[in-house]
Amino acid sequence: MGFPQRLLFILAAGTILSVTGLEHNYGEALSKSILFFEGQRSGKLPPTQRMTWRKDSALQDVYIVPADTTVLPFLRNKVDLVGGYYDAGDNVKFNFPMAFSTTMLAWSVIEFGKFMGPDLKHALDAIRWATEYFLKATSIPGFVFAQVGDPYADHNCWERPEDMDTPRTAFAVSRDFPGSEVSAEIAAALAASSIVYRKYHLGYSTRLLQRAIKVFDFADKYRGSYNDSLGPWVCPFYCDFSGYQDELVWGAAWLFKATKRPYYADYIDKNVHNLKNFAEFGWDSKDAGINVLVSKLLINSSSNSKPFILNNADKFVCSVLPESPSVLVSYSSGGLLFKPGGSNLQHATAISFLFLVYAGYLKQTNKEIDCGGKVFASPKRLKQIARGQVDYILGSNPANMSYMVGYGAKYPERIHHRASSLPSVDEHRGHIGCKGGSFYFDNQNANPNLLVGAVVGGPDMKDSYADSRADFVHSEPTTYINAPLVGVLAYFNSHPS
Repeated sequence: MGFPQRLLFILAAGTILSVTGLEHNYGEALSKSILFFEGQRSGKLPPTQRMTWRKDSALQDVYIVPADTTVLPFLRNKVDLVGGYYDAGDNVKFNFPMAFSTTMLAWSVIEFGKFMGPDLKHALDAIRWATEYFLKATSIPGFVFAQVGDPYADHNCWERPEDMDTPRTAFAVSRDFPGSEVSAEIAAALAASSIVYRKYHLGYSTRLLQRAIKVFDFADKYRGSYNDSLGPWVCPFYCDFSGYQDELVWGAAWLFKATKRPYYADYIDKNVHNLKNFAEFGWDSKDAGINVLVSKLLINSSSNSKPFILNNADKFVCSVLPESPSVLVSYSSGGLLFKPGGSNLQHATAISFLFLVYAGYLKQTNKEIDCGGKVFASPKRLKQIARGQVDYILGSNPANMSYMVGYGAKYPERIHHRASSLPSVDEHRGHIGCKGGSFYFDNQNANPNLLVGAVVGGPDMKDSYADSRADFVHSEPTTYINAPLVGVLAYFNSHPS
């Protein structure tokens, strides 16, 4: 296999490390990674909307709540749920991954907002677009809305969000039909966002934090998985495979960071030992993120759980380092890390984010991680791994291809995304029905609308990318791929070497 000259590959003891020689414009990529969220907006778009080929959508997401709210786990027919984000290339609002994406956007600003320059304003707007929606979704005591839209009907159609005429059923969890994972993740998103806004709008920050406390209490008091309450509608799309214990600890960790209340530190101490997936982090499993986040919170603490958390955070790092004897991830010949499941770049961006945050912790404590076999992980090595993943995404790979739409000379043109692949309302004012978009899905033309900043699922293990709408595992962008990448790009924009 011939590699481009601008990449240098070092093979040692069966491991592959990539050192990129291609310079990237991290500032441009940062701007575009945030702009992507405007393309995912649902609801009434503001005058400041920059991705102008998108128009208002799902303005009918308003519901009459029945008087007896203890019977059904879903509400068919007055709560305003207009707004929020479409998670990927469809037109459903899945609140579980939307909340995780919001938490990660907020964490990106908390850690790296000082490096965002003029893009910070747009990052704040992206966060608030979600939090405004989550305030609505948690506005009825005893209820947390988990989803808007019938996913089966939606996935049976290929139509613009501006046109969609599929059922916009709203699904909620409640005391009798609990959903601790989705509720606790929303609490985490609200708490993290309250920290962000404390500097810019104290009243709004307070409102977010008060709601986060209430929603977390609800999630903890009425324990249960939304798989059991809403399984037929949330599965297999965003089924919770890791259980809800991690979201409860994750929510408590963010509330501890936001409030410094001992109650939440005690909650972490009592429950963190229930977490078993130290190497996992994403919209489903929060374990590695908890260990990294709490490690920084407990630097000067004598918490009983501190050794357990630090040990698991170190084990996570060693599970990713390609030269580590305990590595658990795979790497392509081109240097991209792989974990099982679809949309692989979600792992590359999320792990890169955690590596940068944990590198800061290691530097602050003057520590290196002993992975065994005379392998030590320094803060510099963690940053090197993160940069290698980001550079791969931006084009330093065997295909010489950027996996961010609109960045670089070559990038995906036929992404699995309804709004992007269909003519905009400006170009085609007539209604395009459920099956009316099939022609646009099936043809081989480039998508007519550029979803700038969208990062797709990425190439396969052989560093190959088909650029096909039908290959959604590789060609579909998601909010939870982009959200951690925002922070990573902000860091490298300020630390390019």
